[in-house]
Amino acid sequence: MNTRLDEYFRISERNSTMAREVRGGIVTFLTMAYIIVLNPIILAGVADADGRYLGGGTEPGSGFATIAAVTALVAGILTLAMGLVANFPLALATGLGLNAFVAYSVATQMTWADAMGLVVLEGLIILVLVLTGFRKAVFDAVPRELKTAIAVGIGLFITLIALVDAGFVRTTGIPAPPVQMGIGNQLSGWPVLVFIVGLLIMIVLHARHVPGAILIGILSATVIAGIVNAIIDVPAGAGDPNSKGWNLNVPSWPDSLFQKPDFSLIGEFSLFGSFERVGFVTAALLVFTLLLADFFDTMGTMTAIGAEAGLNDEDGTPQNAQRILVVDSIAAAAGGAAGVSSNTSYIESASGVGDGARTGLASVVTGLLFLLATLAAPLVQHIPSEAAVPALVLVGFLMMSQVSHITWSDDEIAIPAFLTIVLMPFTYSITAGIGAGFVTYVVLKVVKGKSAGLHPLMWIVAALFVVYFAIDPISRWVT
Repeated sequence: MNTRLDEYFRISERNSTMAREVRGGIVTFLTMAYIIVLNPIILAGVADADGRYLGGGTEPGSGFATIAAVTALVAGILTLAMGLVANFPLALATGLGLNAFVAYSVATQMTWADAMGLVVLEGLIILVLVLTGFRKAVFDAVPRELKTAIAVGIGLFITLIALVDAGFVRTTGIPAPPVQMGIGNQLSGWPVLVFIVGLLIMIVLHARHVPGAILIGILSATVIAGIVNAIIDVPAGAGDPNSKGWNLNVPSWPDSLFQKPDFSLIGEFSLFGSFERVGFVTAALLVFTLLLADFFDTMGTMTAIGAEAGLNDEDGTPQNAQRILVVDSIAAAAGGAAGVSSNTSYIESASGVGDGARTGLASVVTGLLFLLATLAAPLVQHIPSEAAVPALVLVGFLMMSQVSHITWSDDEIAIPAFLTIVLMPFTYSITAGIGAGFVTYVVLKVVKGKSAGLHPLMWIVAALFVVYFAIDPISRWVT
């Protein structure tokens, strides 16, 4: 073993070997490389308030290759930083759930540059909170079960996004029912079949604990889609709720596997443009919601990874926790500055830890593989969304599994948790779900005479969300 590497990463001290660290890093990459495909699927299909798509185009999916390349680049650099600075087997990439919030709840109210500016602000605020020690105070203010409900709600939300994008669930255009299965409650079209087959492949591989199950499922479904399209020649059908064609990308075979990556999205953000566009209160609440989702997810992730790797102290705190949080905070801002949404720590790192990773060397390996993947990023424009979105369903399931940690027999937490969970998919808004949960939680504590037990920050946050929900009448009254 290389002595310098061993000393720097403390490989022998943590009872590991270079071979295990390299293998663990590869496994982690295979497990989470799907984000290179899924991030463009989520971000490139939503127009901002000016009708433009991320990357500057006027057609959905026009920025696929660019988003994929920058997604891989930022993930690679930040995962390298996690390994070299924090010496922890934790990989980072664009956060699922966070990117959906940015696309569907933020960018639709402003320009993409404004939305990414809010992500940068959120990352900088988290960095300040980490450096001042305030992050833990806010973490303690929100009840654990309400944090769990937020994760579960986001899981349901991204699942609904996947089902709609695949054509499995469609709008009816009438008051009741507003949605239905397929067309006329019948599944129709080859793209839906590709989605179903891809989902079944992922489910089977996941159930058998196959590393990289999501990535293998996406690639398998893409091959099936390409074969189907070569035989049937299915047309594109974006924008037509009754179409039996491909929703975004039409599957095709690339001319080459590797191309020069396009990093033009980097720097496409406006730090304070959103405040002029939607007003101070709305922009501040959006920043807070981003901060909240990013804030708690990371602390839970690093604690879980540290426990699995045997790197936590007797209080359950991972080694180099402060360095981990600093890198993660910088990652949030870096993702916004690069135009691909907030980057965060991935629980999929547990797959590499399960395969033996115990040090930051594994993260270095994962980061290098992400950097190499930038050369293949243009391939994503050949992957139809029907082949990629099954991953959102599986990830939604994994997030939904946390629902058992909520005490459903206690109305004081169960009702706010329920509203948080159901309002996210039913309103297509993560903000609405979080806001309803927080406000209801405070109201129930007050009416039951337990307001003294509320953390001061909960009062402030609930009040802000009341203003958020009533922003239209308040604005009209003020003006």
